[in-house]
Amino acid sequence: MADPHVHILALDSATRVCEVALLSVHGLQRQRYERSHDGTGEHAETVLPMVDDVLRQADLEREQLTAVAFGQGPGGFTGLRVACGVAQGMAYALGLPVLPVVSLQAMAHAIDGDEAIRVVAQDARMGELYVAAYAQPESAAQGWQSLCEPMLISASDLPVWLARQQQQWGAIDIRLLGNASQAYPELQLLQLPGLVKHAQVLERAPAHAIADLAYLAWLRSEGVSPAQAAPLYVRDKVAFTTAEREQGQGGNPKARPVFEITRMQSSELGAVAEIEKRTQAHPWTVAQFEEAVAAGYEAWVIREADQVLGFYLLMVAPDLVHLLLISVRPESQRRGLGHQLLRHCEARAEQLGVEGVLLEVRPSNRNALDFYANRGFAQVGVRKGYYPNGPLGREDAWVMKKTLKPAGDA
Repeated sequence: MADPHVHILALDSATRVCEVALLSVHGLQRQRYERSHDGTGEHAETVLPMVDDVLRQADLEREQLTAVAFGQGPGGFTGLRVACGVAQGMAYALGLPVLPVVSLQAMAHAIDGDEAIRVVAQDARMGELYVAAYAQPESAAQGWQSLCEPMLISASDLPVWLARQQQQWGAIDIRLLGNASQAYPELQLLQLPGLVKHAQVLERAPAHAIADLAYLAWLRSEGVSPAQAAPLYVRDKVAFTTAEREQGQGGNPKARPVFEITRMQSSELGAVAEIEKRTQAHPWTVAQFEEAVAAGYEAWVIREADQVLGFYLLMVAPDLVHLLLISVRPESQRRGLGHQLLRHCEARAEQLGVEGVLLEVRPSNRNALDFYANRGFAQVGVRKGYYPNGPLGREDAWVMKKTLKPAGDA
């Protein structure tokens, strides 16, 4: 057969079923080849023969592979090590990049549907769950976007956690995936407005979904060297003494506190200005924040317990809202907080009945441009010399807009 342009090999051994998938892409054409083996403790012996099988099906040699992907967890320690170790070994031998894929994200990606958010809750044993949340991608070229990174919570805490998260996400459809309700039947009674439970229990991340997400990551040049590849563990301790359990310990680390988004208070202006100072080249001052709040601008913070982790500032106009500032403190970035703040901003815009959200961004800030583009914003104009740029003088601003459906529209 003709050699397709890209060949992604995906491995998964996080559960009792070991799976191998090969995704071959040539232009708009895709072909998938898969093998699986059900047998706890047999993954190390069966995974490489399955790799050879899918390569024979595709009429390929190992040297024709583009990258090797694996489901990095969370999951059982031994199982995760098998897929990771085999991916590392093949990548070292063949000079290929490795593409680690979060297993819960692959589960969110594996089914069809148009709900806004998918929550994956997977049995972690010992009365606990691995939980993560993902937002619908803006286009087929993206994977489901992380809202809450994988964490460990008590199974009994899932209803409370979901209810509080739903308050922040707004009145939108949420699909619950995973095998949590099968492992803990009491969760089958869980009822929340807009909550949709998936009829088919997903026991694991399908290897073909891992391959799909790995291909998107490869397009973004997100491969890592074999030495950097590692499983994702959210539980480092699997046994607790009687005394520890009596003290309420049951996971390591414990579930992260629920993030809350609330209106900015005067007592928080100092913390907000400090975040602004640490993240912006030309930051606003406390006095400027005070003036904005006094003028009636929408000002919101996201906090964990009593600590402010980020904020946004919004100016309301007759037909749209203008996002003036949005920022997350450096040590709390890459946890989905910026995405939560932006979704909250969009929800406020819809509640106010306006048609869209407008913002400016430096064209040199590639991370910010990608962040907004991946969330549905498009460039609609340029403001010449909008930003101060130190010794270089001034820098233009790209004006970006996202059109919304105001609350109450069909």
